[in-house]
Amino acid sequence: MKRSVSGLTRVSDLGAIGFALAGFTFWVLTDTTVKLVGQSGLPAYEVVAFLGLFMALFLGAYAVVRGQARVLKPHRLDRQLGRACLDMANNVCVVIALRHLTLTLFYILVFMSPMVIALLSALFLREGLPWRRGLAITAGFAGVVIAVNPFGSSREGDWIGVGACLVCVACFSVNMVWSRVLTRTESPESLAFFSGLVTAAAGFCLMLGHAEPLTPRLFAGLFGMGMFCALGTLCFYIAVKHTSAANVSQYHYTQLITGTLLSYWIWHTKPGLYVLIGGVLIFGSGVYIAVAARDVVPLTEGGG
Repeated sequence: MKRSVSGLTRVSDLGAIGFALAGFTFWVLTDTTVKLVGQSGLPAYEVVAFLGLFMALFLGAYAVVRGQARVLKPHRLDRQLGRACLDMANNVCVVIALRHLTLTLFYILVFMSPMVIALLSALFLREGLPWRRGLAITAGFAGVVIAVNPFGSSREGDWIGVGACLVCVACFSVNMVWSRVLTRTESPESLAFFSGLVTAAAGFCLMLGHAEPLTPRLFAGLFGMGMFCALGTLCFYIAVKHTSAANVSQYHYTQLITGTLLSYWIWHTKPGLYVLIGGVLIFGSGVYIAVAARDVVPLTEGGG
């Protein structure tokens, strides 16, 4: 698991990949719990309020126990606040989308993010967009159209879920491109922790107007949701610390497999033909972008 390099002990590449797989699996468990809790009728802002609260508590406790509480301090408060607002909007849309879509279709749609990030990076960060990557992006978007099957009578969700998912992808993609600028001065732990605090604060403020009562079962689900999200985030940070981002991002697509299996196990849903064809196109496009673009930014937080 560990090896010595220049006198330092570090996790091996294989161990880092194991942490990446664990992180992505924890994030699937987060989304699954969000979908289960969302079926209770809790307002989306109440769900994300507890998600932000428990995630911030877990990340904060982990940093304190390790004696690294200083890494949670934001250096550019205004920039972090803007990013946190995008993250909050993303999480609200995740809750709404998961109420209206199967897990399989949800992951197929959110996997548009690497394509959108590649386009935004080319436009605003002046990163190149070779024709092969452009072709992969085009194939991926074609896969989205096929998976949604807009002119068909059988779909694995409705337009509310699709619309919420598209807003989620837009917020997440802008967030990730912006985060690539922010990480020059901010630590990833600080970004996640501050985002959790802002999400919790905004959600609880909205709950002052209206909040549904929580049963012990719902509270346990909300607690588990925050715990899974925090564990996924921590595993991801460990992975990218000890291997390249390109190595980690390739395994992000295991969420499609894990999500499909959980969707079948819990809700007995099977992906249709159009979803499978679209998923293959998006999967191939995303893997090509992850492998070819060494600086592509993978997911850094749960909920998509």
